[in-house]
Amino acid sequence: MSIQILPPILANQIAAGEVVERPSSVVKELVENSLDAGADRIEIDIDKGGHKRILVRDNGKGIAKSELELALSRHATSKIHCLDDLEQIASLGFRGEALASISSVARLTISSKPQSQEAAWQAFAEGAELAVKVQPVAHPDGTSVDIQDLFFNTPARRKFLRTEKTEFSHIDELIRRIALSQFEVGFTLKHNGKRVRHYPAAKNAAAREKRIARVCGESFMQQALTLDSQYDGLRLHGWLSLERRHQPEHQFVYVNGRMMRDKLINHAIRQVFNEVHPGEDYPGFVLYLELDPKQVDVNVHPAKHEVRFHQARLVHDFIYRALADVLNQTLTTGSESLQRPQQAASVSELPRVEPEHNYIRPLQPRVAEASGRYASQSRPPSSGASQNYQRLMTVEKHPHEVTMSHWMPLDSKHILLRQDEQLWLIPTQTLDSHYLQQQLQQQPVSQPLLMPISVVLKENLAMDFETRLETLGIHIQRLPGRVLIKQVPAGLRQLDWASTLTTLMDNPWDGEVATLSDIIARQRAPLDDGQLEHLVRCWTQSEQEPASLSGARRLSVESLINE
Repeated sequence: MSIQILPPILANQIAAGEVVERPSSVVKELVENSLDAGADRIEIDIDKGGHKRILVRDNGKGIAKSELELALSRHATSKIHCLDDLEQIASLGFRGEALASISSVARLTISSKPQSQEAAWQAFAEGAELAVKVQPVAHPDGTSVDIQDLFFNTPARRKFLRTEKTEFSHIDELIRRIALSQFEVGFTLKHNGKRVRHYPAAKNAAAREKRIARVCGESFMQQALTLDSQYDGLRLHGWLSLERRHQPEHQFVYVNGRMMRDKLINHAIRQVFNEVHPGEDYPGFVLYLELDPKQVDVNVHPAKHEVRFHQARLVHDFIYRALADVLNQTLTTGSESLQRPQQAASVSELPRVEPEHNYIRPLQPRVAEASGRYASQSRPPSSGASQNYQRLMTVEKHPHEVTMSHWMPLDSKHILLRQDEQLWLIPTQTLDSHYLQQQLQQQPVSQPLLMPISVVLKENLAMDFETRLETLGIHIQRLPGRVLIKQVPAGLRQLDWASTLTTLMDNPWDGEVATLSDIIARQRAPLDDGQLEHLVRCWTQSEQEPASLSGARRLSVESLINE
């Protein structure tokens, strides 16, 4: 088959496969065009779930008669004109594909009247007919786009449409999401002639909270926290709800006013909530991320649901820290913040938080909270800490070096050690536990976890629990109903600290060093030959007898042969 240029109508229908997935996709494109036109009142009329008809009216600036026909052409747009515009997109639409793609798979009528134009004009396009008919019409200022018989000329696409109820539910969810991104715009949604949704324009804080309550429910706002955090040109503001749900139904994220389902943003949000409330429940939130349009590329997804940030790590960490600051600040003030009066649309007001965000530069001096703000505590490490670190990183020489000729591994659980012409069978776990006890008794150096670990708090826990853990190199923060593990002994970050701390809380505190050493030793097994040689060398330097090790057995030649 020879290479040839596709006919324009076929090219439009192929493009429609990306732009027009279902009726809700059409509604999204048309409503975004209305918003870009500056409309503050938008009406959406749906017949039979969008199968039969989709009508969107607005009071925006309208389209001049001379541009009506051009508006239905592919790659025709008023929103960008050069490459520089593409690199700093501020509008919701920009590709100029929507109307042309929709008109290729449906019967499209667009009527418009700019305020400066005396009369309104109407353009009509239908399926394979590329010719656009323009005629005068009676119409107020603004634009109406009427879509009928979606996919009438592509039966293969039409048969994939779902039931009327299902398709309208997608449209309903779309309008709810858009309503939360454009508070100053009023929205009305009708289905089969019946008004289903009506969101009046919200031009003050109280009206915005009322709209949030209408979309997300009164219970959402009754347990909602407000946040507003800024850092290095980034701003995150919105609402967090402490109400836990079994479905992710009230999760809304917007980037520069654009609806988003971005993986990077969702990952940062999920990490924060999993630390505070681990489990299978889903948090609720309405969050708005604002940044310079030059720092984000929105032209990476056909439906514009995902974006690419130029400084992705900075954005991820900023979102994580901003949310963590608010949640930790709320939880540490006491349980009263979790039990609010049952008043409609009441929101907990918190002091404005502007963290230093030292998490971007790992292992910097700790960030301490003072007077409701975060200030960097930049001070050099103490001499004791420096000595501990040097001791941790330096292996001392010993005159009695132990070589592989003095010991050998028997299996994954035992080694055979020769000392003073005697043979000893020693459990590797016991040897490792002995080494760990020596390290823990010498005020081990603590190392912060990359992500704090949340553990359910046991009842009747001793008040000095945190202090006693700090002597073992473990730093925790007690919260209502749970504990956050923030630092652990250096070199042991990879262990299962959630189960380790749970075991420590369940056991009495007599001999806590030995208890923790045994727990860690069990988790670290099995050990390789290099690790075993290091343990044997460290034990030999302690100049203790093998008989002092729990489970060690002296072997005779006869018993060795028998075993």
